[in-house]
Amino acid sequence: MTERAWDAAQNGAGGHAMHNAQQAAAAHAARHAASLPRRWLRIVDRGLIALVEFCAASLLALEIVVMLAGVVFRYALHAPLVWSDELAGILFLWLSMLGAVLALRRGEHMRMTAFVSRLSPQKRAFVDTLAIGASVALLALLLAPTYDYASGEAAIVTPALQISNAWRALALPVGAGLMLAVGLIRLVQTSRARDVLIVLAIAVVLGVVAYYGAPWFQTLGKLNLLIFFVGVVGIGIFSGVPIGFSFALATFGYLGLATYTPVVVMVGRMDEGMSHLVLLAVPLFVFLGLLIEMTGMARAMIGFLASLVGHLHGGLSFVLIGAMYLVSGISGSKVADMAAIAPVLFPEMKKRGASEGDLVALLATTGAQSETIPPSIVLITIGSVTGLSISALFTAGMLPGAVLALILCAVVWWRYRNEDLSGAQRFSRREIGRLFVVAVPALALPFVIRMAVVEGVATATEVSTIGIVYSSVVGLLIYRKFAWRRLGRMLVDAATLSGAILFIIGCAMSMAWALTQSGFSQDLAQLMTTLPGGAYGFLAVSIVVFIMLGSVLEGIPAIVLFGPLLFPIARMAGVNEVHYAIVVILSMGVGLFSPPFGVGYYSACAISKVNPDAGIKPIVVYMSALLFGLVLIAAIPWISTGFL
Repeated sequence: MTERAWDAAQNGAGGHAMHNAQQAAAAHAARHAASLPRRWLRIVDRGLIALVEFCAASLLALEIVVMLAGVVFRYALHAPLVWSDELAGILFLWLSMLGAVLALRRGEHMRMTAFVSRLSPQKRAFVDTLAIGASVALLALLLAPTYDYASGEAAIVTPALQISNAWRALALPVGAGLMLAVGLIRLVQTSRARDVLIVLAIAVVLGVVAYYGAPWFQTLGKLNLLIFFVGVVGIGIFSGVPIGFSFALATFGYLGLATYTPVVVMVGRMDEGMSHLVLLAVPLFVFLGLLIEMTGMARAMIGFLASLVGHLHGGLSFVLIGAMYLVSGISGSKVADMAAIAPVLFPEMKKRGASEGDLVALLATTGAQSETIPPSIVLITIGSVTGLSISALFTAGMLPGAVLALILCAVVWWRYRNEDLSGAQRFSRREIGRLFVVAVPALALPFVIRMAVVEGVATATEVSTIGIVYSSVVGLLIYRKFAWRRLGRMLVDAATLSGAILFIIGCAMSMAWALTQSGFSQDLAQLMTTLPGGAYGFLAVSIVVFIMLGSVLEGIPAIVLFGPLLFPIARMAGVNEVHYAIVVILSMGVGLFSPPFGVGYYSACAISKVNPDAGIKPIVVYMSALLFGLVLIAAIPWISTGFL
C-alpha cells in the first residue's frame, strides 16, 4: 500500500470512529433529555407525597389530642369543650381526603383484581392503565363541582368556632386536585404510551356519546339504573377500577345524563358520608391496632393463650381462634389483625405437622367469624349509616362471635384429634401464671375499650383515644417496647388506610342517595315485602344477597350502599334491626373470606405466604361450619339481642 493510500485509509477509519462517537454522544444526550422530565417528575412526586404525608400524620395526631381533650374535660373536669367536636369534624374531612390521596399513590384503594390477575402481563398492564385513566377522568370531572360546593359553603358560619364552613369544605377540591395530580403522575410513570393513547381515545368516544346522548338517556326512565348502577359499576369493578371510583363514576353519569339534578348535589352527599363524626373512629382505631402490634401486646396475648391450650389436640388452632376474637376489630383492618397473629403462631403450627392450606383456611375463616366483635369498624359504619346505637351494636356483637368461635373449635378438635403432640410444650401452672401476669395489660385492653363505651365514659368515636393512651402507657412502662421512630410512619399508614375506607363510604353514600331518589328503594321494598316466609324468608334472602355482595364489594361499601335501603324494609318485615345488622355483617364476612372471589381470603394467603390453591379444599369445611353458625344466629334472634 502506498503512503498516500495508507493515510487515506487512516483518515477514513478515524472519520468512521469519530462518526460513531458522535452518534453515541447524540444518543446519550437524547436519553438524558428524555430522562430529564421523568427525573423532575419523580422529584415532584416525592416532594408532593412527602408534604401530603406530613400533613396527614399531623392531622391524625392533632385529632387524637383534640378528642382526648374532649373526653378529659367533659368526664374528668366536668367542663366540656364545646368546640372540640366541631374542630375534630373540620380536621376529619381534611384527613379523609389527604388519606385518599396517599391511598391512590400507594395503590391501596379497594379494588377487585380476581379477573385482572388472570390476564397476561401485557393485557394486565393495559387494564391497569384503564383503571388509572378512569380514576383520573372522574377526578377531572369532580374538580369544578367540588369547588362550587366549597364556594357555596363559604356563607355558612360554624356555631362554636364562628368561622366559615369553607375552611372545612375546601378539603374536597384540594383533595380532588391532589388525587388528580397523583393519578396523572402514576399514568406517566407506570403506563406505556400506546395504552395511554388507547385509553384517551376511549375517553373521547365516551365523552362524545355522553354529550350527544344526554337527551336520549333522559327518555329511558328506570332503565338508566341498569345502565349506570349495574353496567358502569360492574364494568368498572371487574376491570380493576377502585370500587369507590366505580361508584362515583356511575353516580356522576346517572345524575349528569339521566336527570336534571345538579352534580354539585352528589358532592354534598359525598361530604355528608365522609363527615359523619362517628366515622372518626376509623383512623383512630386503625392507629390503635398498629400500636398494639408495635408495643408487643398482641404477642403477649398469644403467648398466654398458647400456654393454656397449646398442648391439646389442635391447641394452637384454638389459640388462633381466641386471639382473633380478642384483637379483632381494634385495628380497623382484618389484614392488620391477621398480620399481628399469623407470624407468631404459624411457624410452631407447621412444626406440629399442620398443612399450609389448613392454616390459611382457618385464618381466613376466623377473619369472617370475628367481624361482629367490637370495636369493629363495620359495626361503627353500619351504625353511622342506619342510625342504630353503636353501644347496642357493640353489645350485640359479642355473643354471636363467641358462638361461631365455639363451632369452629369443635371442627378444629375433630380435624386434629389424631395430631402428633410429641413435640408440644406443656407449661407448668407457675409458667402459665407468669405468662398471665405478663399478658394481663394486653388482655385488659379490649374490655377497657368496650366498658368505656357501655358505661358512657366516652363515645364510640372518643373511646379509641383512651385505647391509644392505654396502649402507649403499657408499651412504655410495662413492656418497655415503644419505637418512637416508627410513630410517624404509623400515623401515615393509619391515615392512608382510613382515607381508602372513608372515600369509598362517601362515594357509596352518594350512590345510595341517587338510588333512593330514583325510586329504586321503594321498588325494592315492595319486592322484599312480598317474599314468602315473613321475617325468616327476608333473612334468608338477605344472607344470600350479602354473601354475594361481600365477595365482590367488601363489607363497608356493601353496607353503606344497601344499608339505608334494606334496614327500613327489615323493620317492616318484623326483624329486629340490631339482629339484622349482625346477620348482615356475618354474611358479608363469609363472602369476603370465601374463594374464589373473596378478597379477604387472598389477603390471608398473602400474609401467610401460602399459595391460594392450597387452602381451597380445607376452607370448605370451615366455611360450612361458619354458615351453619350463621343460620343458627339468624334463626335465634336472642343470640344477638339477649343482652340489650
